[in-house]
Amino acid sequence: MSELEKGPTGRRRGRGARERILSASQQLFREQGINRTGMDQLCAAAQVSKRTAYQHFTGKDELVAEYLRRFDPSVLSGVFDRTDLTPRERLLAAFDVPPTTPLCPYIGAAVELHDPQHPASQYARDYKKAVAARLADTAREAGAAEPEQLGEQLALLIDGAAARTRVLDADAFPTAAAIAAVLIDNAIPASSPRQSSDDRGTTGSAPVPVGGR
Repeated sequence: MSELEKGPTGRRRGRGARERILSASQQLFREQGINRTGMDQLCAAAQVSKRTAYQHFTGKDELVAEYLRRFDPSVLSGVFDRTDLTPRERLLAAFDVPPTTPLCPYIGAAVELHDPQHPASQYARDYKKAVAARLADTAREAGAAEPEQLGEQLALLIDGAAARTRVLDADAFPTAAAIAAVLIDNAIPASSPRQSSDDRGTTGSAPVPVGGR
């Protein structure tokens, strides 16, 4: 049996169809939204037939869920796993997001789907909870008195800045970072041994690439 198939243009394609479909979904869903992207366009971009697409995914709903599930499984490892930054600096690094970054795919999917029971909506909830948890863990490492509360506050700031940046077409993250610095300094005792004396009072750190937004 041949391991190749013919794509929609008649050219023979390998068995990487599933990955091509997912790659096309990551590009098109982020650039133009889930609802505006049809299966015909996805198949054309992935260079597969619709029959092949439905062999890999039962429908668009399953594809959307898989698109989110695979988007950022490491939960911002580019921020939270950095060893060159203090815990406080890692908290602030979460706000170093270029204004050209597309809207968080999890927020975008939840807004477009309007269905809390959709598998993709569940992935979005799980991811957002995971971000808050990692922020809380880092806040605890920094010596925060109430790390869970600080984690939720910072998560709210990040999502609010992402949405406001998109709506106003103006970078809201510097303002969010300044607010975050105040929240962090109020939450972490000045005598905390986990925070260096010269770290307090700074309002940012070197930009880092941030995934999943």
